[in-house]
Amino acid sequence: MPHYMIQFAYTSEALNSLVRKPEDRTAAVEALAKAVGGRLLGLYYHFGEYDGTVIADLPDDITAHALAVAVGASGGLRSSKTTRLFSPKDVVEAFAKAGKIPYSPPGKKP
Repeated sequence: MPHYMIQFAYTSEALNSLVRKPEDRTAAVEALAKAVGGRLLGLYYHFGEYDGTVIADLPDDITAHALAVAVGASGGLRSSKTTRLFSPKDVVEAFAKAGKIPYSPPGKKP
């Protein structure tokens, strides 16, 4: 199953709610991943542009997109960014395929 990194930033309303009533959101995120046939691998919070990051196994790109839309529509996030992650083995395979694709950039002759 593909891995995805989902970075998220809460709205000020969601942050205010969490400050007033702190809660561990792991179970909620875990249930969400499970509901779409996936599995939560980790939930982390950090400094910076995003408040946190979810790492999850999800069945496919369409499911990942649907999950992002559903969570985005809830109104609790200011922004999010979903990134498909690839294993080193996948990348080696992609590089090998890339080496067999004939391509010349603009200005260079094939």
